[in-house]
Amino acid sequence: MTTFPRRQALGMALGGAVVLGAAGLAPAGAATRESTGSADNADSTPIVPPPPPVPVALDAWFTGDGIDSASAPGGDFDGSGYTFPAEHLPAGRTATVGGIPFTLGSAAAGAKNNIAATGQRIDLPKGRYFVAYFLVASSYGATGGTATVHYADGSTSTGSLSGPDWYTGTGALVSPFRYAPGGVVDNNPVSLATGQVWIDSAREAVALTLPKTANPAPNVASLHVFALTLQPVAVGRSALILDGRSTANLLTDGGPQAAEVTVVNAGTVWLGARDRVSVTVDVPGGRTTVPAAIRALAPGEQATVRLGIAANASVPPGTTANGQLRVTAGRATLATQQVPVTLGIPDFRPTDASLSTHRAPYWFSDAKFGIFIHWGVYAVPAWAPVGQQYAEWYWQNQQDPNGATYAYHRQKYGENFVYDDFIPMFTAAKFDPRAWLQLIADAGAEYYVLTSKHHDGFALWDTKVSDRNSVKLGPKRNIVAELFAASRRYTPQLRNGLYFSLPEWFNPDNPWMGHAPRNPYTGAPLPYTGYTAGKDFVRDYQAPQVLELIREFDPDVLWFDIGGVNDSRAVLTEYFNRAKNRKRPKDVTYNDRGGIPDHDFTTPEYTTYPNTVVAKWEASRGLDPFSYGYNRATPDDRYMTAAEVVRTLVDIVSKNGNFLLDIGPDFDGTIPDVMQRHLRDVGAWLKVNGEAIHGTTYWSRMAQLGHLRFTVRQNEAFYVHSLTAPGSRLVVDAPVPIRAGDRVTLLGYRGSLQWTVENGSLVIDVPAAAREAGRYAWVFKVAWS
Repeated sequence: MTTFPRRQALGMALGGAVVLGAAGLAPAGAATRESTGSADNADSTPIVPPPPPVPVALDAWFTGDGIDSASAPGGDFDGSGYTFPAEHLPAGRTATVGGIPFTLGSAAAGAKNNIAATGQRIDLPKGRYFVAYFLVASSYGATGGTATVHYADGSTSTGSLSGPDWYTGTGALVSPFRYAPGGVVDNNPVSLATGQVWIDSAREAVALTLPKTANPAPNVASLHVFALTLQPVAVGRSALILDGRSTANLLTDGGPQAAEVTVVNAGTVWLGARDRVSVTVDVPGGRTTVPAAIRALAPGEQATVRLGIAANASVPPGTTANGQLRVTAGRATLATQQVPVTLGIPDFRPTDASLSTHRAPYWFSDAKFGIFIHWGVYAVPAWAPVGQQYAEWYWQNQQDPNGATYAYHRQKYGENFVYDDFIPMFTAAKFDPRAWLQLIADAGAEYYVLTSKHHDGFALWDTKVSDRNSVKLGPKRNIVAELFAASRRYTPQLRNGLYFSLPEWFNPDNPWMGHAPRNPYTGAPLPYTGYTAGKDFVRDYQAPQVLELIREFDPDVLWFDIGGVNDSRAVLTEYFNRAKNRKRPKDVTYNDRGGIPDHDFTTPEYTTYPNTVVAKWEASRGLDPFSYGYNRATPDDRYMTAAEVVRTLVDIVSKNGNFLLDIGPDFDGTIPDVMQRHLRDVGAWLKVNGEAIHGTTYWSRMAQLGHLRFTVRQNEAFYVHSLTAPGSRLVVDAPVPIRAGDRVTLLGYRGSLQWTVENGSLVIDVPAAAREAGRYAWVFKVAWS
């Protein structure tokens, strides 16, 4: 058996219909406003071990060969002849991924090993299960659809099953390359991911129908299923450890080192406060310093908890020993799992093996909402066709003789007015860093990311390797230094980040566009103002600039862009080690655009993922319909409204993402009024509803149901977000974890709401006054008693 503990990444969480007994719901009509009855009857319920998982062989349903080896090419995963390397799959047919054992198809030449989901009905061993786990991937874009579970009594339940695009390379099983047609190596990471569909454990499941997507073809999105495993339910009190690991994360700034354990309630009763459930790790040479408590976990639910661990004084950092994860209820043991535990966080090294142990910090996972700031010389022309091009790409857009920017510039400025002529006009005369930061705080954001240097190569700090910067030219101000200093003085609660473009369009030493600056109308060569050519672009220019940012400003986030040639491994090694070895250590983070395979989070741009992605991600976009930099051509009514921002934020958070929302100041540092109004309106919503956003996690059973989204505050509450104004009754046809005695409220409305369970659905009565108390998104809170 081969085990892959590194990532349970891009797992798609989903759901189905609800049953009273299985989910621990109150009987129909039983629960009213402050019901005092308790379903926490653990003291009288026996502890039973969970039944072993049941891998389902899918050979009879496989439709394609998506796995090749160097010695036996010829498969076709995606309809274009690309395949997953057999060398990066387990040698046998059994692999444990994210704690789940899967039975894989054959990797032999010509053997079929995956199902292109087109509505096939898969027979299941008849039994009572609470979840079906899948190993999946999509070709040509993330896709999926409705999966249907069939029961022995003729009834069904439905849930959504999706898969990420294998080309993102951030799933649970990752290969650093794929095979192109003919067995040629294509050096782009590809991956398979985990997913799940909730099953009603009160009924005997007999079959599962896959979603209807497409057969593999070029540029056609298709969902592929590689493996399926069922988890039977245990009658009584039961828990299983789905996954567990030591990490290189800190539990909080200053330490201690963190471990993570994903615990599933595999039984038929709640695990509650009276059970005194605790999660610890026993390991030679170390100890648990901060155990995790589970005070509310419904049947079938899972919780990923964080522990603090420490090595004994005599144990060198990085020592790995066999440890035992333990879940206890009082003096009784509910579950254990043997895992390798690395004690202490050793210094990072500039290798993929070392850097891949770095993960998104907990503060980043909890923050949810950040503000992106695109500001630079491009804020002077500040123009692009509205909703079609990025205004910050003005210089590059200008190069296209058939493009709108080419014609606009010639008419407004003339053919001899070149891009660098805008530099003196970038004045920053009204730049007020304290006012900017107050706006960010008023918006309810918990971090920000400023562009330190965009693709035009103009740096917003006093870089020593080039005079092409805001201190020597233009505003004659150190923008980064002023903003960071003001933040640490006036808004110390905000985390500080810096964007850095690794390539530059027209840098003479390594022009991304293939040529040094030239007049797009005449072709005449132009100077690259403030820069002396002749450097090794990476060694003497790019890497030293990033190191300046790290050493001078100590950012919490490094947000790279574009990739390309780089020395990111060495740069990031210093970044991580400086943060780790501070007097008060902290966790820092970086994204997936650094030009290397390793990263902490992925960054979809002007789009989001369609379902829950377990690997951390962050979606970004501007308030502008399609620009990060300020576009003065955009009318006020084309900007995202506060309602649109809130609904986007809720959708992203429900799927385990962060939302990095961009503002583009004008050339003088003025933030347009329309942006300020909308941000403050978002902040007003978060003051009321922020408890359902910040510090929450995704619901493992499903992210969305029509206009509803879900979040969880572990041990405390479950939240149902309605993206449309509710009527007099809100019907939630999902396995909501709620018991008699739990209180339902609407955030922003004083008083409890009456609720019942009818035909397996949670039904909440919503009086008119409650409906009128909300706006943008209405958040219903189930507070666990």
